[in-house]
This record gives sequence, structure tokens and C-alpha cells, in this order.
Amino acid sequence: MVNDYLVRLSIRSAMFAGAIGGFVFGLFAGATLGALISWVAGQIVDWQAQLGYSLGVTQQLLPLGDQASSLESIADLWYLVIPGVGLVVGLLGAVIGMLAGGLWAALVNMGVLPIEVNVYLQQERGAVASPVAQRRRRRRRAVGE
Repeated sequence: MVNDYLVRLSIRSAMFAGAIGGFVFGLFAGATLGALISWVAGQIVDWQAQLGYSLGVTQQLLPLGDQASSLESIADLWYLVIPGVGLVVGLLGAVIGMLAGGLWAALVNMGVLPIEVNVYLQQERGAVASPVAQRRRRRRRAVGE
């Protein structure tokens, strides 16, 4: 076994991996945010209706009175709002993850953030092979291979 440091890391691969990670996290966070937005919009519409009924005033005199129709459509179309916000935040997370992955790979390539690598060397015949090589040899062939 040889311990050494990684010399070069693919920036494109690191950016792609960062974009995938950022998109997955952003999709989850955005869907949660979309659900919260939809729920809050519904609660505001209900509060407006109850306040208008108890005070006996028109909708325009209430706080957020003119926006009640848009809030109502956000609350009613929750099945579009949640995935829509999730995708938008997911794409933003993908861009941020892509930039972070590229920066990380550039710092590794410059030697600022060294990555230690353990390499198993294959010895001559009869020597003990690495655990990875042993697993590869034991792999069964699928039917039809």
C-alpha cells in the first residue's frame, strides 16, 4: 500500500457532482418552502375572511385586501406551487453547488487542499492482493455473460 497525494482532480466532474448535490438539497428545501408559502397564503385568506365578517367591512379596507385573490390562488394551486418553488430553488442550489465544486477542484489542483490517496499495488504472482481486487475476482457472472 502506498500513501500519496492526489495531483489533479477533474474540475468538470467536481462541478457536476456539486450541481447534483446542490440540486437535491435545493429541491428538498424548495419544496418545504413552497409548502410553507402555500399554507401561509391559505391562513392569510382565512384570517381576512374572518376579520371581514367580524368587523363587517369590505375586502378592500382589510390589510392585504387587494392581494386576497392572488393569495387565494396560491393557496388553491398548492399542487403547482410546491413543485414549482422546489424546482426554482433546486436550480439555484445546483448553480451554487456547481460553483462550489469547481472552486474545490481548483483549490485541490493548486495544492491548497491536498487529498491523501491510498493505493494498493499489485504484487507479483502469489502475493496477497488488495481487498478490492479480491472482490472483483469473486464476482459471479450474470446469466448470459
